[in-house]
Amino acid sequence: MRPTSPVADARNLYRTGISGNLGSLYVDAVKARAAGASGMIAFELVVAGLATTCLARLGGPARRIRALDLKFPAPVPVGGTVEAVAEVLAIDGQSVRCRITCTLDQAGTVVEGEATLGPAAEKG
Repeated sequence: MRPTSPVADARNLYRTGISGNLGSLYVDAVKARAAGASGMIAFELVVAGLATTCLARLGGPARRIRALDLKFPAPVPVGGTVEAVAEVLAIDGQSVRCRITCTLDQAGTVVEGEATLGPAAEKG
């Protein structure tokens, strides 16, 4: 599974605003540059959203994310394109352990981690 999405300024601002995290790195290009970034960067949870979309497609409608452990080794500049890749590492009964990796413009890793998918609803 390999969904790709550009991180557009409007999308970043919308999702950042919903979260309530209006940190200057995410919403103010001048302050972001003063902090050492090339411009505004994407809110990490916007990028994580692409990763979870990838996991949802991999797991299908009968599974949901039960656990998620992500690291964000590098920022994503607004305007960059991120590709998410999910790989199945192990299947144990109803549980599926996956590796998730997101890369920026096919250059470097911006998200890495693991997730566990399980049944959407527990029975019993």
